[in-house]
Amino acid sequence: MPQPLRTLPLRTVAALFATGLLLAGCASSHPTGAQPAAAGTAAPAPLQPLPAAVPAELTPYYTQRLGWQPCDNGFQCATVKVPLDYAHPAAGDLTLGAVRRPADGAGGAPRTGSLLLNPGGPGGSAVEYAEAVASSYPPEVRAGYDLVGLDPRGVGRSSPVSCLSGDRMDAFTAVTPAPHDQQEIDQLIAADQEFAAGCAQHSGALLGHVSTVESARDMDVLRAVLGDDKLNYVGKSYGTLLGATYAGLFPSRVGRMVLDGAMDPALDAVTGNRAQAGGFETAWASFAKDCGNRTDCPLGTDEQQAGRQLDALLGSLDAHPLPGAGARKLTEALGVTGVLAAMYAPPAWPQLRSALAAARAGDGSSLLRLSDAYYERAADGSYRNLMFANAAVDCLDLPPAFNSPAEVAKALPQFQQASPHFGTDLAWMGLSCAYWPVKATGVPHTIRAAGAAPIVVVGTTRDPATPYAWARSLAGQLESGRLVTYDGDGHTAYGRHDDCVDSAVNRYLVEGQPPANGLRCS
Repeated sequence: MPQPLRTLPLRTVAALFATGLLLAGCASSHPTGAQPAAAGTAAPAPLQPLPAAVPAELTPYYTQRLGWQPCDNGFQCATVKVPLDYAHPAAGDLTLGAVRRPADGAGGAPRTGSLLLNPGGPGGSAVEYAEAVASSYPPEVRAGYDLVGLDPRGVGRSSPVSCLSGDRMDAFTAVTPAPHDQQEIDQLIAADQEFAAGCAQHSGALLGHVSTVESARDMDVLRAVLGDDKLNYVGKSYGTLLGATYAGLFPSRVGRMVLDGAMDPALDAVTGNRAQAGGFETAWASFAKDCGNRTDCPLGTDEQQAGRQLDALLGSLDAHPLPGAGARKLTEALGVTGVLAAMYAPPAWPQLRSALAAARAGDGSSLLRLSDAYYERAADGSYRNLMFANAAVDCLDLPPAFNSPAEVAKALPQFQQASPHFGTDLAWMGLSCAYWPVKATGVPHTIRAAGAAPIVVVGTTRDPATPYAWARSLAGQLESGRLVTYDGDGHTAYGRHDDCVDSAVNRYLVEGQPPANGLRCS
């Protein structure tokens, strides 16, 4: 059963590269953003900054020395100690994993400082992301910056959250996210409850301390022990929420910050999930239109016919799962996940056409491979930490989208209007946090970051996972926000070979010169 991911973390994109896919995105035709408060309700309050002085009880964390050691293809590795609970530092520590690629000083360039990278998620490993992308950064950036990845708490090498064994995760992901009757509703609830209970059993007290606010505070500890007065940062997807949260808490410590594929912290879970449903619908419409113009399209010659064929195929999987891999079957849930995974970029569309053609011929293995890559399921049946951390952070950061099946049913018409093909699935996915063992500590809020240095927010006009309106909203909230618009398809824009976006961001990182607010690239 797909979980309601805020974003597709770029670590998962790396996994999908292994299937021959290049993941990017297409955006929503239903623009959403910070919505006006309903009559009688209060608008989201702004995130308040923390005191500039480091509290005495946190001084040992801020003054620790890191023991960098050579590791991982020329990188250096270290661990960082942070408190489990910033309100009660004596309660115990967490160990976070970090890597860095030191600045090479090419051409005699002086060292600018550290540049922290985060790929999104929540749940994406910044360590593995930094190792994967560091060499692709332009020479002028690598010359002056140590490129650093810090796995957020609960993720990867940083005290990872754990929930289910591989076989139980297989069962969880196969449960239909769009129940057709009471029996399937009961199965969905039981799956969510088992997942939550597994996280509580295997992760314990950690589940109450993996919020975005706490991870942002960890980044400030890292900034200090790296010896930097300011935090320089490039965050993608959920990494934009993490970076913006840092800016809201520590505005005076913001250096050169780039937030690409922005999230809007002012949205509640229902609004955010519905916006993503619209984004995926737009991506599907683009795929269907393109497919209809190709001789190998397995779905017909126009968008309406393709939609009917998709609905029929996915609907049939509920009662008649297809052979997948070994004893595993392609269920409706796994089929939906495979299609959604391929919606992120036109380069993925040939693979999706082939997978859909195979499924219509009775072979579900290709769609199953797409789903497995999305979930980071290995060939041996084990799962990476991504989905466990994703749920833990999401369910702590915001109250549940829905607390009961009745609430989902009431909201279904709006979700179906936003996305006729995927809205029902995404609505029911919003029930998962209702059974979480830890109460949410976060609420929707705005981020002003008053007094911060210029913060560059990059939005792509047809981004499915982080709709463009979110970038507009975040840039508008930030006192020093500078919006850069990429008019095109794809999830995030920087580093995707658009010279206009790349030049603007690189100039900012290297020279400290931010782009003009409202710069538009295509």
